[in-house]
Amino acid sequence: MPPASAPSIIVCIQKPDKETGMSTTTPTPPSPQAAPHHSPARACRVEDVPRWDIETDVAVIGFGAAGSCAAIEARAAGAEVHVFEVAAAPGGSAAWSGGEVYVGGSGGTRVQREHGFEDSTEDLYTYLMMAGGPGADAERVRVYAEKAAAHFDWLEAQGVPFKGTYLPGKWIEPTTDDTLLWSGSEAAWPFSARAKPAPRGHTAQFKGWGGGKVLMEKLCARAEAVGAIVHCNARALSLIVDHAQGVVGVIVRIDGEEKFVRARKGVLLCAGGFIVNRDMVARFAPAALACTEVVSGGNDDGSGIRMGMSVGGATIHMDQFFATIPFFPPESLVKGIFVNARGERFINEDAYHGRVGHYVLRQPEGKAWLLVDNEIFGRPVIQPDVEVAAVGESWEEVEQELGLPAGSLVHTVTEFNRHAAEGEDPLFHKAANWLRPLTEAPFAALSYCIGDLKAHAFTMGGLHTRPSGEVLDADGQPIAGLFAAGRTACGLPRWGEGYSSGMSLGDSTFFGREAGRAAARR
Repeated sequence: MPPASAPSIIVCIQKPDKETGMSTTTPTPPSPQAAPHHSPARACRVEDVPRWDIETDVAVIGFGAAGSCAAIEARAAGAEVHVFEVAAAPGGSAAWSGGEVYVGGSGGTRVQREHGFEDSTEDLYTYLMMAGGPGADAERVRVYAEKAAAHFDWLEAQGVPFKGTYLPGKWIEPTTDDTLLWSGSEAAWPFSARAKPAPRGHTAQFKGWGGGKVLMEKLCARAEAVGAIVHCNARALSLIVDHAQGVVGVIVRIDGEEKFVRARKGVLLCAGGFIVNRDMVARFAPAALACTEVVSGGNDDGSGIRMGMSVGGATIHMDQFFATIPFFPPESLVKGIFVNARGERFINEDAYHGRVGHYVLRQPEGKAWLLVDNEIFGRPVIQPDVEVAAVGESWEEVEQELGLPAGSLVHTVTEFNRHAAEGEDPLFHKAANWLRPLTEAPFAALSYCIGDLKAHAFTMGGLHTRPSGEVLDADGQPIAGLFAAGRTACGLPRWGEGYSSGMSLGDSTFFGREAGRAAARR
């Protein structure tokens, strides 16, 4: 969004999903009231500041995963910290998440080692580089891979509970209070061919969907306990800049009153992504508009990113987004095969559900179906009303009912069955434990066509930063006094096809800490 544009005002009605624990938000028309004078898209000159209402060393915008950890570390470094959270309560979108943190390396976390999983730093590094896609940040990935296991210990030291048990199988997020699970594409091709697989999802102890609530309760309480001063119902309106010193403060509206905040060391933007700002999504990540459900606590409106842009901050990978489709559990459905309007397979179905989702969303004509037989048939827990598009006693009948080219689907299933019977998948390299011929009638096709599926999304692009959080301009130079972390910045998760559950929380908490320390040192 160009800095000179007017702010996009979107009011979001929060709708927690009873099945997933994720929050969906529905944009409503702008309020008829006039737009505020101050805008995230326009910085305020220090000469125009009438007074300083609040003075601090570090001003943190957003009290979610990144903001809480930034506040903890900035306080540990001796800085005075004020946190400004737009919502009435702390936690951000992280509080609506599954509570999984993606960590490993250094031989394995204590939980990995206790359950016999060795996880080398190089395997974690290789996996994360592959997961980062064409734009992977090697410096950022290296820092994380070398310190992720220690970061898990740090989270426990802050009071985040981890039961320490292992949950085998394939899950979107655990409904039990277990800790360790396979939360990505570690055991799937092509990742498994280059990095030794290991489960790396570490989930805060909580029964049911939504362990992020526990994670954030502990981190936010810890931030306040170490002395961070927290202001809720506080919307950041605009950065304050000094021509010689850079960013020196921020304007916030607290309980309806504008306050001018001086930040002696810097402002740290941890205000989330932009998935609920549909204008920004249409402009930067239009493919995400195919996802009807958004993963957000309701305030991922892009304001933090726009504030960074208003002072020359560069943005990267703004087109990238997480997208998932609800095709399992039950995990038996992973043994089915996806086909498109040509009757052809296009993905190894044992990959992470978000990776599968991206492949499904970009199929020709927006059409894709999951083929199953009677033995593995089930209705996805997250979308039990999934449309059964065709049923037949033979694959010829299913093919005809779907209106596919004659012989196309039959050929695909015949070849798949022939190789699956031998434990092989030469075309897509699906792991042998997920291979079985689809031979038990009746047969069915579950619809994952655009319009039939409920795809969930959040954005990955954001401000370009150093691993230590300094926001960079278009020339790659740091903007004095400005830092960012979490989804306001573009961190480890920057390629939709490579995402794994827990990467956002791992990235936000870890690099929030890094940014908090860097701001306090300035």
